Amino acid sequence: QVQLVESGGGLVPAGGSRRLSCAGSGRIFRINDMGWYRQAPGKQRELVATITNGGSTNYADSVKGRFTISRDNAKNTAYLQMNSLKPEDTAVYYCNANIRITNWGLGRDYWGQGTQVTVST
Repeated sequence: QVQLVESGGGLVPAGGSRRLSCAGSGRIFRINDMGWYRQAPGKQRELVATITNGGSTNYADSVKGRFTISRDNAKNTAYLQMNSLKPEDTAVYYCNANIRITNWGLGRDYWGQGTQVTVST
C-alpha cells in the first residue's frame, strides 16, 4: 500500500513563510513527477508547482518567485517552501506523485489527504 502524507500546514500571517512536506511510504520502486496542488473554498483544484525525478521544476504564475518546490529522492519526500504568503494563498494544499511500485510498467498517480494553509491579514 502506497501513501502520501502531507504536513506543515497551519495559520500564517500575511508576508510570512511556511514549508510543507509530502512523504511517500509503502511499496515504492520509483517516484516520477511530484507536485503540489491547492483548492480554495468554492474554487477548483489548481496546480501550484511540479518537480520531475531529475529536479526540473514548473510553477503557476501566481506563485513564481515566492514558492520553491524541491525533493529528496532518498527519502521519497517533496517540499514546498512558501514565502511572502498572501491571503489569496489560503487553501488546502495537496501533494501528488506518480509512483511505480515495480521495475516495469507505468506509474500511477497518488494523492495525499491535504493540509490546510490559512494566511491571515
